Amino acid sequence: MHIIPIASGKGGVGKSILAANLAIALAQNGKKTVVADLDLGGSNLHIILGMRNVAYGLGTFLTHSDVKFEQIVLQTEHENLRFVPGDAEIPGLANLSSAQKKMLIRRLTSLQADYLILDLGAGTSLNTLDFFLISRAGLIVSSPTPTSTVNAYLFLKNAMFRLMQNACKKKSPGDQYLQSLRKQSDTLQRVYVPQIIDNIARVDAESFANLEASLQRFQPRIVLNMLEDPKDADKAHRLRRSCRQYLNLDLEHLGVIYRDDLQDIALASALPIIRYKPQSIISQAVYRIADKLVELETEDEGPLAVDSIDETYEEADMEASADFDTKQSYVEELLHSGTLTTGDLIETIKNQQLEIRHLRKENMLYKSKLVKAIQQGYRT
Repeated sequence: MHIIPIASGKGGVGKSILAANLAIALAQNGKKTVVADLDLGGSNLHIILGMRNVAYGLGTFLTHSDVKFEQIVLQTEHENLRFVPGDAEIPGLANLSSAQKKMLIRRLTSLQADYLILDLGAGTSLNTLDFFLISRAGLIVSSPTPTSTVNAYLFLKNAMFRLMQNACKKKSPGDQYLQSLRKQSDTLQRVYVPQIIDNIARVDAESFANLEASLQRFQPRIVLNMLEDPKDADKAHRLRRSCRQYLNLDLEHLGVIYRDDLQDIALASALPIIRYKPQSIISQAVYRIADKLVELETEDEGPLAVDSIDETYEEADMEASADFDTKQSYVEELLHSGTLTTGDLIETIKNQQLEIRHLRKENMLYKSKLVKAIQQGYRT
């Protein structure tokens, strides 16, 4: 089974939409696929899949001893695709106990399938991080906005800390060192991960050996969603540089997806976009990502060479340019056919300008906070 956890540093970047449509694309490829809604505090994957009346979910299973796990593994209308719903209406479900989490991982990974896709909650809760880390190659979904890319970086930083924590046995020298860092919250924010790894190697050889083995198999991938322009693809390069410099971690690029208003129409129609409009730019991008995952099945479990990762970014840049040209041609076609009037186009441009102004303000606020943080760091 290939396990694909899908996470995001913040909400609203299209994580669940990608999870649902990617699962359908893999199922259409003949792969037996299970998609599970592990956004336990805000489950909505059933809506995206078009399944309105879901009687049982993970919450029911965890809170009712008479409900068996097999009862919540539902067959969908898509051949080869099964679905495990969540339960957002049950209070406290997002705060799983360690025993519940381990039991849930055991149940999910024992399912008979080629692919298990986990739609995780946004943010960096321990449960989300642990679900993400059961696979060597989880997906991080980000949009090009500054806050989204920063939060994607912070998610990966927290994942690295979780790997370090898991590698150090309780009360070992490595664990005591990490505990001392946690007590210094100001220091922890400015800490340099490669230096922490070096310090663990210095004080605790056994924990460092465990950590080194975990890091060698950790190969997260990024999907950049909601692009408006080919230049937006540069944000993935910046995120990669930050991860390499400050986390000693390299990100593989799995692909780009443009923003498309058809997604809103598909959602309102209770249909996944891949079913509503298979030829849309979003759908074709999802199919492309699914094809890449199938191609990666035969790859060695070891870390990718830098040259191989470089190629994934070059390919994503070419996809961003090609999809933009397709999108422009599509708009021109709608204008010529009369489906899209000049007034509609003007209104769209106005809305985009408003969004750009909002993003500029957001960017200025982010820069201001960054400058203050740097100045504070110099003072200390």
